[in-house]
Amino acid sequence: MDTFGTRLAAAVTTHGNLCAGIDPHPGLLAAWDLTDDAEGLESFATTCAEAFAGHIGVVKPQSAFFERHGSAGIAVLERLLEAFDGTDTLVILDAKRGDIGSTMDGYADAYLGVKAPLGADAVTLSPYLGFGSLLPGLDAAADAGRGVFVLARTSNPEGEQVQLATVGGRSVAQSIVDAAAARNAGAEPLGDVGVVVGATNDHGLDLTALNGAVLAPGLGAQGAGPADIRVRFAGLRGIVLPAASRSVLEAGPDVAALRGAAQSLRDELSAAV
Repeated sequence: MDTFGTRLAAAVTTHGNLCAGIDPHPGLLAAWDLTDDAEGLESFATTCAEAFAGHIGVVKPQSAFFERHGSAGIAVLERLLEAFDGTDTLVILDAKRGDIGSTMDGYADAYLGVKAPLGADAVTLSPYLGFGSLLPGLDAAADAGRGVFVLARTSNPEGEQVQLATVGGRSVAQSIVDAAAARNAGAEPLGDVGVVVGATNDHGLDLTALNGAVLAPGLGAQGAGPADIRVRFAGLRGIVLPAASRSVLEAGPDVAALRGAAQSLRDELSAAV
């Protein structure tokens, strides 16, 4: 299997760099005239797969909105992942997992290993028990040809207390970026360890050595526009994946309209960035 970095570069070349969120929260299910249960969730997921698979470079299901329906919701998530398998659309599962020791080993088995039952092309991880605590996940991902996106500088105000704290003259967020860059050093066309950096505010990070991808949530309904993406990630050596959910999903449940909304936003990004 090609590395995640290789597959991501190919997907972005073919379909652009928009990352379309798949976030079936209760309000959106209602707006689509779907029931807030596993049956409604299944319909939502099937529609998104039909609209995006093979037409958009990257999608990002939010695991929490599937987990809230219990085992039936997890089963829907598994089928959603299978629906994109074998297409040239990559899936980043937004699960934000992170722990230590054998517990991190368990998360690696669930999401990142060769036979991971919830294995996507990449998974988001939280490093705030220390970047080194993620090593079982990073190693499992590398062995399986998967990627990870490690939280670095999120857009929520509460994150500043930890992420902007300084240690040894640099912020914690910058140390996360630097650790990711060290994992990616020498990789071609880019490494498998990305970072998550919110697009709604100036992040203040040096991304020039990352040699990986930045997942940048906040495009669209959260306030960031294509011009903001261009300015805030101008120094990146790698790929930026602006993520939009509500501004795309509000076009559903019609498959053609949903696909058109995603492709229109993708084209706006291409023109601006």
